[in-house]
Amino acid sequence: MKKIICLTIVLASTLSIISPAQARDTKYLLPIAAALEVKEAKSQLDGSVKFFFSNQETPKVLAKLSTDVTNLKTNAVGKSDEQACNWVFLSAMIQLEKRAKQLGANAVINIVSFYKKEVMSSATEFECHAGAVIAGVALRGEFVKIAE
Repeated sequence: MKKIICLTIVLASTLSIISPAQARDTKYLLPIAAALEVKEAKSQLDGSVKFFFSNQETPKVLAKLSTDVTNLKTNAVGKSDEQACNWVFLSAMIQLEKRAKQLGANAVINIVSFYKKEVMSSATEFECHAGAVIAGVALRGEFVKIAE
């Protein structure tokens, strides 16, 4: 019985010394243009909704309809961080396009990265966080009707 108690104490002491493994969370700023040039983007975004990032100049806004946020994750296993980030960015853009159509909007303006509710505003880059098995992108944008 004393051996079991001693073994339990040694095991508990050893486990308390070992620190928990830290999950990887690598932040990337990647080019929007490159992510939108992949063939999947060209085939899945139909072009009926225009996208304007950060403070890009837009045609005249006729009506502001709503503001919304996407917060998507994707499986990054077997993909490079850049591939996973581009994939989840495309998924977020598809979600913005679908929401715009639901609202009757023909554009999404002032799109910014919104990871963990922190704004990263750029007309040329998006923010992505990649870990060992998951990559994530969050975007916030305003759904509007613009002059065509």
